[in-house]
Amino acid sequence: MGGLNGMMHLLTTLERCRRTTLVLAGLAMLAVIGTIDYLTGHEMLFSVFYLLDVGLAAWFVGRGVGLLMSVLSAIVCIGGDVAAGARYSWVSIWNALILMVFYFIVVWLLTSLRSLHRSLELRVAERTQALRREMAERQRLEEEILKMSEQEQRRIGHGLHDNLCQHLTATALAGQVLGERLAAKALPEAADAAKVVALVEEGIDLARNLARGLYPVEMEAEGLMGAFQELAANITRSGPVRCIFQCQSPVLIEDDATATHLYRIAQEAVRNAMQHSKCKHIGITLSESAGLVKLTVEDDGVGLPETPSPGGGLGIRIMAHRASMIGGNVSVEPGPTGGTIVTCSLTKVSRQEDKHADSADTIA
Repeated sequence: MGGLNGMMHLLTTLERCRRTTLVLAGLAMLAVIGTIDYLTGHEMLFSVFYLLDVGLAAWFVGRGVGLLMSVLSAIVCIGGDVAAGARYSWVSIWNALILMVFYFIVVWLLTSLRSLHRSLELRVAERTQALRREMAERQRLEEEILKMSEQEQRRIGHGLHDNLCQHLTATALAGQVLGERLAAKALPEAADAAKVVALVEEGIDLARNLARGLYPVEMEAEGLMGAFQELAANITRSGPVRCIFQCQSPVLIEDDATATHLYRIAQEAVRNAMQHSKCKHIGITLSESAGLVKLTVEDDGVGLPETPSPGGGLGIRIMAHRASMIGGNVSVEPGPTGGTIVTCSLTKVSRQEDKHADSADTIA
């Protein structure tokens, strides 16, 4: 393995050298091989070693230089044998011609292979670039769709809170006034009016909870902690599962999109735990240390399945995608005493840094 790595490093180095440097190196190699050929005598066949020089010249420099090295190699090979004592005859000329033809064939094969290799590299590079553009465009579209979805949920949430809740509140007030008037006249319908008012107030609570579910994180930096606190309280209130939110020190997330994604990741992790783990307790923890924000959702359920589905479940993929959009990552691991631990970690970026990055992108 070390020898292969060294060879690859050598080839990469030769690729980066100038043509002039490679030609001079080829001539120097030819001189060394010719000298060794002369010293070994004409009895030993040494012509195959010239292929190294011819092959390197053809591969790294080009066909013309390869052909030139072929001619020079044949001349040096036959000339060295003659200088070493071999008889000069028409056979020597014939051998030199055969040797040159053989070198020419090698040069043609190597340069053709090199051309195909470069063409393949170019196609691979173009395809890779196209795939990168396609992936970037797909990611941009996914982010845009998710952003539009969050905006639509925010709009519906505001509509429920600002319009429907106010309308129901006015209806409840009107019902209270009606009930008071009926009670003043000692009519039995006053009790029915009170029941109607109670039902309207329940509708107000339902609409508010829907609004908070659609857009739970307020625009302030402290809104994420409050949203987690309310999420835990709602889960504890609505069912047999007890949920606790812990945050030892305030974690301020200034970016609204980051806060929303973190909340949705926790919401998905809690939903998965309630649906699949048969847990009785769920803990949501938010912490920050040295600019690293960590969100942890831990349950005491049955834990991860022994044979998980390939690629993970849909919930895990959604959480991982949301985490990647804010520069974070999600891990799902078994707890030390059972259950499952879902952790989302990301480096905190302030609004000021984000603005500088946006400005740099705009300038670029």
